[in-house]
Amino acid sequence: MRRLRYSVAMSLDGYIAGPKGEADWITMDPAIEMTSFFSQFDTILVGRGTFEPMAAAGRTTMPGMKTIVFSTTLRPEDHRGVSIITENHLQVLADLKASAGKDIWLFGGGTLFRTLVEASMVDTVELSVVPILLGAGIPLAPNPTRRISLSLAGHKIYASGIVVLEYTICR
Repeated sequence: MRRLRYSVAMSLDGYIAGPKGEADWITMDPAIEMTSFFSQFDTILVGRGTFEPMAAAGRTTMPGMKTIVFSTTLRPEDHRGVSIITENHLQVLADLKASAGKDIWLFGGGTLFRTLVEASMVDTVELSVVPILLGAGIPLAPNPTRRISLSLAGHKIYASGIVVLEYTICR
């Protein structure tokens, strides 16, 4: 069974993007091995709110990964090279998790994460906490309707001040 892993950068005050979706505050620590991280996935799952800025920037795919977008408003024919799923999102995801392959990276955003974690579809939450206070922006999980318990599975502290926290979802 493939795992759905929500891996995201987050400000110390809980935002995954600035008020206008900006990510210029996310710093990279050279000690974080991104090639190794990317090799763990063959699929990224994205919500419409994250995908539209990606598309506007001309970056809708990642090398070696299939991009799947969950949206009820985007039209598949407008976005070649990616899979736009417009209905039956939870069933499509359940089938994807049951299929052969590497883990699935829940790339964004917060609303999609909230929906999928509340539907018990997310397996891990992996946060790279960047030492900055944004004061406003897009929250990690906007207004969850219930509590989701997590169990710390690992952590690492980098010289840059970035702290990586890995949690499993308690079922």
